[in-house]
Parts: sequence; C-alpha cells; structure tokens
Amino acid sequence: MERRQVLKAGGVAATTGLMGLAGCSGSNPDVSDLTDTPSNGSTNTVLMVTEGSDYYFDPIGLFVEPGETVTFEIDSGSHSATAYSENGQASVTRIPDGAEPFDSGILTEQGATFEQTFESPGTYDYYCTPHKGLEMVGRIVAGEPGGPADGSMPPDGDVPESQTIVDQGAVSYSDFSG
Repeated sequence: MERRQVLKAGGVAATTGLMGLAGCSGSNPDVSDLTDTPSNGSTNTVLMVTEGSDYYFDPIGLFVEPGETVTFEIDSGSHSATAYSENGQASVTRIPDGAEPFDSGILTEQGATFEQTFESPGTYDYYCTPHKGLEMVGRIVAGEPGGPADGSMPPDGDVPESQTIVDQGAVSYSDFSG
C-alpha cells in the first residue's frame, strides 16, 4: 500500500490493531480483508463500528479523487452507509448535484462490505440508517468541496469541515471526537 493511501485511510490501521511492524500478524493476519483495491489502484476503506454505546464511521471524514471507490466495511455491529437524499429517512439532500444517491442496506455480518464509487466532485454526507438518531454520520469529499453539504453540518450530527478533510486526507473518528 502506498504511503499516500495509508495516510488517506486515517485511523483505520490503528483501530483494527494492524499498526505495527511489517511481518507482524497481530490478531488479523490477512490485511487484504480490510480493503478492496478497485481497478484504478486506489484503496479507501471506511469502517462501520459499534463500540459500547458509540456508533461511528472511521474515518469520519475521507478525501478521494473523483472516480475512486470507497469500501464501507462492518467492523462490529449492524450498519448501513446511506447518502443524505430525500429518500424517506432523510428530509434533505447533502450530495453533489447530479450525484447518484447510495444506500448499502443494513449489513449485519462482521467483515461485510459495500462499495461506492464517487464520480461527481463535491461533498457527500451520509449516515447509518439504524443509528442516524445516535449521530452516526460521515463525510466524503471527492476532488474538491462543493454541493449542498459544503459549509454546513448534517442534521443528525457533526462531521469535519470539507476543507479539513481535503487538507488532511482523512480524519479519524477518535481525532474528531476526542
């Protein structure tokens, strides 16, 4: 994995216990289970986590280039990755104009994944369907900030500012909430 991609993944390695010396297997010897590599060579994973009474996406903010694919993966619990679009549960649209809304459905198996390619540049806010009321929200910026989500927070919780995500590449949940 290239250094840039590891940095973009933010706290993913640390939260899964894989940060350590090369060759050390830790509790999960198969690193390939953590990410999928799309044909364009990019690797971006957002973990969906239940930890006690906390429900969150990690990283909570992620930068990708337009056309890159993000893999949402169940670390623990049952979750979804659902774009804010006027679709019944969301009363507002918080994805770029012309972008297709996405919804993983509720994933229940540890390690289950959902992939979404972010074609349109701009800011995408999303939530977990069963935990939206518990502030389980996240943000992805594709290319550059923009669209209805840029410059404001989702109605169900706080996320990093779009420019912060662009500047840092990724914002881990622990850095943002701590």
